[in-house]
Amino acid sequence: MLLLVGLGNPGVDYAANRHNIGFMAVDEIVRRHSFQPFRSKFSGDIAEGRIGNTKVLALKPMTYMNDSGQAVGLSAGFFKIAPENILVIHDEIDLEAGKIRTKSGGGHAGHNGLRSIHAHIGDGYRRLRIGVGHPGDKDMVADHVLKNFAKSDRLWLEPLLTGIADHIGLLIDGDDAGFTNNVARDMPKPEAST
Repeated sequence: MLLLVGLGNPGVDYAANRHNIGFMAVDEIVRRHSFQPFRSKFSGDIAEGRIGNTKVLALKPMTYMNDSGQAVGLSAGFFKIAPENILVIHDEIDLEAGKIRTKSGGGHAGHNGLRSIHAHIGDGYRRLRIGVGHPGDKDMVADHVLKNFAKSDRLWLEPLLTGIADHIGLLIDGDDAGFTNNVARDMPKPEAST
């Protein structure tokens, strides 16, 4: 079983925030792959389904970002899921908006959701980092991630979420490069200036 975790903050006030791109991605994966409906359990919302031959438990922690590790730890402990079988999808300010990178292990780079997960299960889990851009000043980071995506961001956001959901099976199977390449291939190309 794979534990697929999307990070974000609960509630309508946060739903369209950059910080909630992990929730958005998991929602699209659950919808696209016809998972069972979400239900409340383990301090989060969980939905079960299959992607290819893999049983997947999708989790959106409802503890707010800074305590995400509580829900991850409870779910992983109950289902006896090892860190290497946990995939966390989260926002990344150090990546250009719309870019993705995969990573296994390593530090949390100051991301409070990851910091909390580290405290509960260690750093051995896998990550899908989704770029939301950097505001240019470290003092503006909190405001940046807690603001809604701009209307112009929909040009890349919706195709990116669709691509992630379409190709997530590759990532689950350990083909990080294939996943990244396929998602990039499906993104709209910038129009050439004349």
